[in-house]
Amino acid sequence: MGLSSRKAIYIPFPQAVPCSYILNMEDCLGNNPIACGKCAEVCEKNAINYDDQDEFVIREVGAVIVAIGLDVYDPTEMDEYGYTRFENVITSMEFERLICAGGPTAGHFVRPSDQVRPTRIGFIQCVGSRNPSIGRPYCSNICCMNTIKDTLLLADHYPDVKNVVFYQDIRAFGKSFEDMFQRSKKVGTRYVRGLPGDIEEDPETQNLTITVENTTSGKLEHHELDMVVLSVGVVPPEDLKKISGLLTLSKTSDGFFMESHPKLKPIDAPTRGVYFAGFCEAPKDIKESVCQAGAAASKVGGLLNAGEIHIEAITSVIDQEACTMCGVCAPICPYSAIVWEKGQPAMVIEAACAGCGACAAACNFNAITMRHFTDDQLLAQVRAVLAEKPEEKVFVFACNWCSYAGGDMAGISRLKYPSTNRVIRTMCSARVSEEMVLEAFLCGAPVVLVSGCHYADCHYINANRQTVKHVQRLWNKLERAGVRPERLQLEWISAAEGQKFANVMRQMEELRQTVTAEEIEHAREALKPKPKKEKKPKTEKEEADKEETPEEEAETVTS
Repeated sequence: MGLSSRKAIYIPFPQAVPCSYILNMEDCLGNNPIACGKCAEVCEKNAINYDDQDEFVIREVGAVIVAIGLDVYDPTEMDEYGYTRFENVITSMEFERLICAGGPTAGHFVRPSDQVRPTRIGFIQCVGSRNPSIGRPYCSNICCMNTIKDTLLLADHYPDVKNVVFYQDIRAFGKSFEDMFQRSKKVGTRYVRGLPGDIEEDPETQNLTITVENTTSGKLEHHELDMVVLSVGVVPPEDLKKISGLLTLSKTSDGFFMESHPKLKPIDAPTRGVYFAGFCEAPKDIKESVCQAGAAASKVGGLLNAGEIHIEAITSVIDQEACTMCGVCAPICPYSAIVWEKGQPAMVIEAACAGCGACAAACNFNAITMRHFTDDQLLAQVRAVLAEKPEEKVFVFACNWCSYAGGDMAGISRLKYPSTNRVIRTMCSARVSEEMVLEAFLCGAPVVLVSGCHYADCHYINANRQTVKHVQRLWNKLERAGVRPERLQLEWISAAEGQKFANVMRQMEELRQTVTAEEIEHAREALKPKPKKEKKPKTEKEEADKEETPEEEAETVTS
C-alpha cells in the first residue's frame, strides 16, 4: 500500500498462495545491463533467468474457470473526505497494513502524520459503493463486516480507543454476522446513521473534525477524531474487459460478469464450458467465493468425465442446399458456432450453439431452421392468436429468460394489468424476425411489442443487438408505408421486474386504444407483400440473339 519500502524480491503478503517469491524487474538492478546479479548466484534451483523472454503458450483444454479476482476502489476522485489532502485519512486497506504484525510498523498501530497511537478513530462506510454519481451503484458486500472486524480488533488490542462508524445501512446478513455487529456495539463502538458532509483538519494537531447529520436523531453532529478510515468498496478487475472479449462473455450493468441464470445456473457462463469463481461474477465474501470455487470445480469435473456432451435440442440447423453462401449468419452468432468460408455453405457446430435463434431471424433465404422455434411454428402462433378480434389485443414477443419471466413474476406477485396482451415466447428477442412482426400487423394487430433482456445484460451475450437492428429497420419500413412507427414498441424487461412488466402492459393498452380501425386496415393494405413480376416470354428475335455464335458476338462487340 506504499506505506514502506521493500526489496526487489519479495512475497506479496505473508499468506500468499502460492507462497513463492516475486522478482520485480522495475526495481531490480540485474536487468539490461546486469549491475548486480547476486540473487542468481545464490539461487540453488536456478529459478532466476535474466535473459528469459515472453512467449505464447498454447494449451488445448476442455473447460475454463474464470477467477480473476477484484480491484480495490481508489478514493482519490472522492476528495470530499480529504484522502489526498489530509495525511491521517487512510483507506481500510492501509488500516489493515498498519495493524498487521507483518506490516510496516510491526503491528504497532500509529497514525501516519506523527507516528502517535490514535485514541479516536472514525470509519466512513460506502466509499466507492452505492454511489451512482461515480458509476458504482452496487453494494460491495464485504465493507460493513470488514469495518466491524476492525473495530473488534482495536477493542482487543487497545481497549481505550473510541470508535465511531458513519454508515447508511449495516448489512450483516451472513451466518454469525449479526452476532459480530452486536459484539462491536457492546465493546463501545458508536454507530452513527449518516455519511459525513465535511471534514476539516486542525493544522497544529492534525486532528480531524467531521460534520455529519445523524438521520436517527435528526441532529447535526461534530466529531473530533485522531484518524479517519475510509471503508473502500471493490471494483471489477482491469483484466475483465479483455477476458470478456477472449471468452465471449457478457457483463451486468455493474460491470461484473453475467452468469447464465442468476438462480438456476449461478456458476455457468453463457458460453458453454466456461465457469465463474469469486469476485469476477459479483462482490462476495471468502465463504461465498470458496463455495463458488468448489461448485465450479465440480461442474468441470462432471463435464470432463462425461464422455458425451448432452445439449438442448433447440439448436439451429442449416439447409446446405438452400444456403446461398452469403455468410451473413456467421458474424451474427454470439458464440461463433457458425463456420463459414467464402464460396462454401455455412455449418453449425451444435455443441457450441446455445439456441438464441439470431441467425435464423437474419437469414433472408430461409436456409436456417431453429428446432422447436421454427418460422412456421411461430408464424402459426401469430395467426392463431390474431384469428379472432385482433383489434382488441396487444401482441407481445417475449424472450424466455427475462421479459417472459418478468411476466411470470408479475403474475406471482398478483400485480394488476390489462388482460388484452397475448404473449408468444421465444428463446431470445433476436429470434423475432421482421417477417413475424409484419405478419402480426397483416393479421390486424393494433400494437406489437418486442421485449427482451436489458441491452447490456443479454443472456446470449450480445444477441439482442440484432433485435435493435431488426426493430430499427421495421420502424423505417412502417414509416415509409404510412404506418405509425410507435405501433411497434421495444422494451427491455428483466426477470425480476414484474412491476415494470405490468407498467409496460398498461402503456401498451393505452396505446392500443389510440389505434383506429382505419389505421389497422391501412396497415394491412400497405404492408401486403407485393406480388412478384412474372417474366415475359422471350420473342423469337431475342431467342435468335441469344443463340449467336461466339464469332458473331465478338464481331458485334468490335463494331
